[in-house]
Amino acid sequence: MSSALINVTSMPLIDLDSLHLLAAALCSAEWDWPVIPLYPGTKRPAGHPERSCPGTGRCEGGHRTPEQRATTDPELIQAAWARTPYNVGIATGPAGLLVIDLDVCKPEEEEGAPDGAASLQALCERAGEELPPTYQVRTPSGGRHLYFTAPPGGTLTCSVNRLGPHIDTRAWGGYVVAPGSITPEGTYKALDDTPVAALPHWLTALLVEPSRPATAAPAPLLIHESVTRRARAALDREVAAVAGTTEGGRNSRLLEGARALGRFVAWGEIPRDVVEEAFQAGGETAGLPASECRATIRSALDWSIRTCRPRDDAA
Repeated sequence: MSSALINVTSMPLIDLDSLHLLAAALCSAEWDWPVIPLYPGTKRPAGHPERSCPGTGRCEGGHRTPEQRATTDPELIQAAWARTPYNVGIATGPAGLLVIDLDVCKPEEEEGAPDGAASLQALCERAGEELPPTYQVRTPSGGRHLYFTAPPGGTLTCSVNRLGPHIDTRAWGGYVVAPGSITPEGTYKALDDTPVAALPHWLTALLVEPSRPATAAPAPLLIHESVTRRARAALDREVAAVAGTTEGGRNSRLLEGARALGRFVAWGEIPRDVVEEAFQAGGETAGLPASECRATIRSALDWSIRTCRPRDDAA
């Protein structure tokens, strides 16, 4: 990928880190890939989340998501990166991209467990197919991002483990960290200048969400005998709230509800899979894509379990 030209004469004094990241943002924009600023040194989009949107300024007509704020306008990009060393996010949906994210195994996983690359290789072998050469980015953890042009129509959304263990995809509703971005673990680096290939048809078929009939409410769930009464009551209450949320706050409500139940999982009062199944049904009833539900629920429970206080302290 070629380096973008930077008009330094029209810019205020800028430090080297910001200059480097500005070049990365402009380079992505040159490829017609809309970018968003990520907080320096992180993978998190800059700006406020929907749950704390002030409803003023650029959000006066309703909350604008990072995907909606993504831009290829060089002037806007130079203004954003002029003094702050933002990392760079690429809004995959507006960019017309489907990026396959191959993760490495976590330290606590069993030795010999397949990582994302091994899972993808196994998927190709089962399908009797090969992936075409395409543009790739190595992540600081040792994983890889494989870039493909998405089929027209904007039907593909993000997915988590749908293609196999440690394989996520980013399309509409998501973003990837662009090469050149820097985290405490290291730098995202493009492996070569191979052009971005079209997503193979056989992979597209695996990623298209099947149509599902509309439902009025999530189906009742069979609950384990080990579930405590208060955990069951909290689950019923939160799932019902998620299922009844209208467009505009659904993902935030799903995140909030799953986080509220994470403590009961951490305390051993309800199995994690029961919570995941219940919120998955509630989120899909509210109209959220299945892949978005899975990603939000997983993130919310991971955070809640990790930060939960001991049960005695919380009583």
